[in-house]
Amino acid sequence: MKKITKILYFNISLCMLVGCSNNTNEEYINDSSEKNSALESTKETEKSILKETADGVNDTSTKETVKNNSDSTNSSSDSNEGSKGDKEILSPYSSEQIEYARVWLKLGANQEIDGLYVQHIPAGTLINPNDDTSASYPEDVIQLAGSRLVDGSVTYSGNGDGTINVYNVPLRWDGSYPAGEKFYTNIIENTKLVYVDPGDDEKILALIKLLK
Repeated sequence: MKKITKILYFNISLCMLVGCSNNTNEEYINDSSEKNSALESTKETEKSILKETADGVNDTSTKETVKNNSDSTNSSSDSNEGSKGDKEILSPYSSEQIEYARVWLKLGANQEIDGLYVQHIPAGTLINPNDDTSASYPEDVIQLAGSRLVDGSVTYSGNGDGTINVYNVPLRWDGSYPAGEKFYTNIIENTKLVYVDPGDDEKILALIKLLK
């Protein structure tokens, strides 16, 4: 009888221990599962927030980039169109024609001329063909003149850098001759260096049309 009682007590104690152990394990498992679920939920939320933020930044950055590129393109386009327009008006004409018109616009005594006449004078030509004591031009020169004496004239040589050497000679020589070689040498030695700016394209075009 005592043995049976001990066995019963032992079995009851064993059942109690097993039950407690199972409850503890189930609680631990449930608690771990809940924690894992909460952790996963938090991670998903963080990922979602980060994705939305990145999308917002990328979208804003993309819009700003597109806007800046568009503004830059429009600005460049406007600038190119303006520059193109300035060049097109004179593009049908040669650089020599443009040069003659610019020189006359800069130095011509009379801008209201009927025609702009161009004469090329080679080096070695007498400065004054009517005087045997005249010195010769040391270089090729160009003489521009209007159709009348009152229009004046410009005699020069180009330097190829926007400047010209201007010779102080008249279109027609009046006075007593022979004047002597020294007189003409002084003209050569005292040429004036002048910068010829581009000038107004419309005025340049008008003068080009008067070239003879």
